[in-house]
Order: sequence, then C-alpha cells, then structure tokens
Amino acid sequence: MKNFLEEDLFWIRKPEHVKVEDGKIEIMTLPKTDLWQRTYYGFQNDNAPVLQMKTKEQYFSFVVKTTFESKHRFDQCGIVLYLDSENWLKASIEYENETYQRLGSVVTNHGYSDWATTDISASIKEMWYRLSRRESDYCIECSEDGIHFKQMRICHLWEGSKEISFGVYACSPEASSFKASFTELKIMDCQWAAHV
Repeated sequence: MKNFLEEDLFWIRKPEHVKVEDGKIEIMTLPKTDLWQRTYYGFQNDNAPVLQMKTKEQYFSFVVKTTFESKHRFDQCGIVLYLDSENWLKASIEYENETYQRLGSVVTNHGYSDWATTDISASIKEMWYRLSRRESDYCIECSEDGIHFKQMRICHLWEGSKEISFGVYACSPEASSFKASFTELKIMDCQWAAHV
C-alpha cells in the first residue's frame, strides 16, 4: 500500500479555488461544469476539473474518502478514470433534492456515456470509493465506513488496457458551487479477486 503522492498528480482543467496539502484535496466547484457524452440527453459536457495520476500497473486498487457540501441539483464529486473526452468512467453521489440523492457511476466508451444509479438519503455527506483494475476491466465499490465495501458495477474500458490516468473530480452542472474534500487516498494491491 502507498499514499497518493502530490508530486505524481496532474490536472485536467484546474479549478480556480483548490487546495492540495497534507494528504487532503479541497475543490470548490464552478457552475456549469460536468462530464457527460451524448447518450439520451444529446449534449456533450467535458469541462469538469480532474486531478489524477498515471500508471501502467495492470492490477491495483485505489481508495478515497469524499466529504461534500453539495446542496444543488446535480452537484457531484467522486473518483474518475479519465483517458480523454470520449473514454472515461466516474463514480459519485449526485445531489437531487432535500430528500434523496443518487449514488451512481458512469462509463463512457468511444463517446457514449451510460449512467447506473441507486437512490440514497440526502443526509449522507461522505462516502468512500474503491476503484480496482484487472487489465482493461474495472470494478467500482463504495463504503459508508471505509471498511465494508459494496460493489457498484463491473465494466470494461475499450481504451483502458495500457497506461491509464485515475484520481478525483468534482463539478456542478447547474448554476451552483460547493466544496468537495478528498482524504485517505491510497493505492494498494488489487482487492478485486480473480473470478474462479
């Protein structure tokens, strides 16, 4: 296991207000920022800030704790694996209203996104995520305590077989802004066991 080292990180669209220090990342989102490609809605949004690192390692897991002050529809933050505008995946909690929000994931292959979600209480303001890689296949899990993880989805990235980039993101698709914090970032041996 190793920590997510600051010197290994690079930005895709660095936000105006961000702090990276002492193992903690804080992002203040900008309005009208998002990641989505085509499917159903027709639009293409590719302007969310992403902070990530590169690896050629074929088997590993990445864990991060997210804490957020989202309060406007579609506010979101979480993990991301961003190769380019048409090939990426993300997992996050997306705020909907005072009653519920959507815990979900998006996988985008060759310019088309999907979205898988489950509704959770709007009172939840922190979540751990674990992204695991087995060559070009990926598993996304979530946890409310950082110990017990539940599978969200298993997916394939058509362009995700060689060097990849992965990390965190935060955005506000509508006219809003909120603070997202990322802590306890760790890279470890692959926690996603081989299927036998």
